[in-house]
Amino acid sequence: MFHTYALENTAGKFYIGHTEDLERRLRQHNDSENKSHLGKFTHKNGPGTLVWSQASATRAEAMKREKQIKAWKSSKRIRNELLLR
Repeated sequence: MFHTYALENTAGKFYIGHTEDLERRLRQHNDSENKSHLGKFTHKNGPGTLVWSQASATRAEAMKREKQIKAWKSSKRIRNELLLR
């Protein structure tokens, strides 16, 4: 099982990603003790809170969904499409 997910930081910015192990990936995103696991977004924008996730049967499906959401580019659209539905 794979997951496409959205993190939101305190400024309302979103990070969109995909992973096979959602709990492990969230720990990595927010592990301020071990900065080597922090991605560019988390390092620059601070920790995020999981606000949305969707399971997929294959990595290809999860990646396709991630790409679709990232193409929206707007925090407002991400919020409207994912969180307010």
